[in-house]
Amino acid sequence: MNMELTAQYISDHIGGEISGDPGVKVSSVARIESAKPGTLAFLGNPKYESFFYTCSASIIIVNKTFKPTNEVNVTLIKVEDAYRAIAAVLDLFNSLKSNRKRGRSFGAKIAWSAKTGKGCYIGPGAVISKKAIVGSNTQIYPQCYIGDGVEVGSNTILYPGVKIYAGCKVGSNCIIHANAVIGADGFGFAPMEDGTYKKIPQTGNVVIEDNCEIGANTTIDRASIGSTIIREGVKIDNLVMVAHNVEIGKNTVIAGQTGFAGSARVGEGCKIGGQVGVAGHISIANNTVIGAQTGLMSSVKEEGKTLLGSPAIDAKEYMKAYAMFRKLHKR
Repeated sequence: MNMELTAQYISDHIGGEISGDPGVKVSSVARIESAKPGTLAFLGNPKYESFFYTCSASIIIVNKTFKPTNEVNVTLIKVEDAYRAIAAVLDLFNSLKSNRKRGRSFGAKIAWSAKTGKGCYIGPGAVISKKAIVGSNTQIYPQCYIGDGVEVGSNTILYPGVKIYAGCKVGSNCIIHANAVIGADGFGFAPMEDGTYKKIPQTGNVVIEDNCEIGANTTIDRASIGSTIIREGVKIDNLVMVAHNVEIGKNTVIAGQTGFAGSARVGEGCKIGGQVGVAGHISIANNTVIGAQTGLMSSVKEEGKTLLGSPAIDAKEYMKAYAMFRKLHKR
């Protein structure tokens, strides 16, 4: 669907102030480096200011604190935070698209004891097993598997190939991207006297609360006993490994290729970079920031700390140590 929105409509939606023509229309959003007439761009990072004077966008969202050094012939929407504003604009464009699917494909297999709510989409090859419950307006794309007794809330999207093992629970307004696996067995084996390993039954489940997003090919293992828990509002990137009995606190964000060993506890509001390794049975305090490729081997007890390195240390101390390390070869 080709839709056009005026600057006034967009400004009203994001609470901005217009400088220029409120009637100018745009049909899509573009990067400021390559924006063309009929598109909307934004400037949030000063590093990209040079493109502000050369791009051809019809509308540019800027921070109220931004002061152009040259005149430009473009309509501006001034906001408190350009990053938050562009997120709202993207959400606006997305919500206006008529891409929500509905209906049940003939190629889907739904057990007689399963329950699906009104307005659902169930794609070809999808399987909904015995006693599973799916909420209203949830979209289950082709080749998804929902195991026995699984519960999925309303307005949730399961993209192609998502696998949810028996007994797991997914909340409402969640998004799980392609080929994510929820509820596979945790990595539990007991060493035997003869050098072999005996599998420890993984009898628990995975609980994903409301408003979470799980990236493609991410794996979240079921608990050995109890639940592996992803709390409300958590955002997990692609290719993340969450082991058995881990708990991720509310509104924590996790970048790709990060791994959590069993029974780790992550607090609320944490920010975890890519390729971070978190050891098992440790706790991370609320609002902790962990830089990319950090190896966390012990608990973080103080809230709001920023950590780098492997083993992890305070970020400021790490930068001091790194500055010295770079000079060692000159001694």
